[in-house]
Amino acid sequence: MHEEAMPVNAALKTYLKTRRSTPAFQMTEPGPSRDEIMEMLEIASRVPDHGKLAPWRFVVYAGAERERISAELAKVAMARKPDMVEDMVKVEKTRLTRAPVVIAVISRAAPHVKIPEWEQVLSAGAVCLNLSMAAQSMGFASNWLTEWFAFDESVYPLLGVKPDEKVAGFIHIGTQKMHPGERARPELSELVTFSGE
Repeated sequence: MHEEAMPVNAALKTYLKTRRSTPAFQMTEPGPSRDEIMEMLEIASRVPDHGKLAPWRFVVYAGAERERISAELAKVAMARKPDMVEDMVKVEKTRLTRAPVVIAVISRAAPHVKIPEWEQVLSAGAVCLNLSMAAQSMGFASNWLTEWFAFDESVYPLLGVKPDEKVAGFIHIGTQKMHPGERARPELSELVTFSGE
């Protein structure tokens, strides 16, 4: 006896075919509420996770805390590059304030007796995309970014990241000011190989 095929989800298919990130600087208030954030994180957590390790966690930056952390990040950046032009100083001072809410997806991947560390890293990446899509499914704009401070362990204490962790991404979430338009997509004929044909 054959199981019934899953019904076609036309709305989901249309969404996936037109999914588009919104640049963080094109976002505005309102951002998601605490309850909406928790719902997004619940959705985001439904990813492949070999061994049920949950090799990731979340840090939510909201309210005035975004401004405080952005100011501290700017101090680090300017100390390293004192001749930074004014436009870049402004960019550094607004790293976490472009969108109403920023959620860090933190990878906790580590050596394991059975589960390859690479699979754990991929799971964190899947969480980033799921979180971005969860936000969009709830009517918000989103963008998955990293930027320099995702890779600079000296600012990890400021960001709430532990020494044995890595930042998989910062998901910026807010309300879209304008549609960002389409962008060029890869040519699949150059990227797809059918084995056995």
